[in-house]
This record gives sequence, structure tokens and C-alpha cells, in this order.
Amino acid sequence: MNYTQSSTEALPDQTSIIENNTTPHGRGTILLVEDEQFLCDATCVVLEAAGYRVLKTRNAVEALSTFKKFKPIVRLLLTDVVLPGRNGRDLANDLRAICPELRIVFISGYPENVVARKGIHGDGMAYLPKPFSMASLTRKVREVLQQPETAAAQQ
Repeated sequence: MNYTQSSTEALPDQTSIIENNTTPHGRGTILLVEDEQFLCDATCVVLEAAGYRVLKTRNAVEALSTFKKFKPIVRLLLTDVVLPGRNGRDLANDLRAICPELRIVFISGYPENVVARKGIHGDGMAYLPKPFSMASLTRKVREVLQQPETAAAQQ
């Protein structure tokens, strides 16, 4: 049976989904790098509903260009590990060379032990496995942004 929602039924507002959660409202700008359009859009909606400003990019080249343009306000890089062209780890290293205090959250569909072998763990860095929930995404972002400055950033 094929069911189609009637046009009189209202979908829940994304903002109300986040606001009903007891988590504090986020703030700051996040550079999102995700080549899967649906996941990029959905992640952006969740983060914006949680109070963050999101700069969406699809690959490392776009991300580097966007970062250079908005460097003073970008607080966190949220990047897929596997990207077309260059990988997320190399992108993170490039951005950290420019801005050592930049916080980073890697997202990946690969198991954490496989991803960790590629050297993505360090100060101000975290991993979030795909698929992730709205709550786990906002919790991880908030957790990383609330960490004290890294030793590299203090030099």
C-alpha cells in the first residue's frame, strides 16, 4: 500500500524539535564539509535550529576557500573523513596550520577504530559515527566547543 501524507497534516517544525530538548542553545559558526547533499542539508537544519550559523561546503577546496573568507568567525570544522579529492583529515591539518585553535569534529560511516588509525584524534578533535541523531550531533558539537583551548592554540 502506498501512503501519502495529506496536505492538511502539519509536519513538526524543526526548531520546535530542538527547542523541546533540554540542551542549551548553541552559538558560533560551524564550517560543514559533506559531499552527500541530503546529509549536508539535514545536518545544517539541525545545527541552525540549535542556534549555530553553518557554512556549507561539499569538498576540501570549497572548505578551504570558505574558511579563508570567514576565518575570524569559524569556531568549528565539522567534516566527513572521506571527501572527493582530499580527505577530511588533510583538510583539518591545513586549517589547523592557519588557525591552531580551530575545533574539529570528524564524521564518518567507517568504524571509529578504522578512522582513528588515520590519525584524527588529538586536542580539540572528536569523532561522530554516521548515522547520528540530532541529539548526538548537537551534543558532540557543544562538547567540543566547550573544551578548553588546546596546547597548540596557546602557543
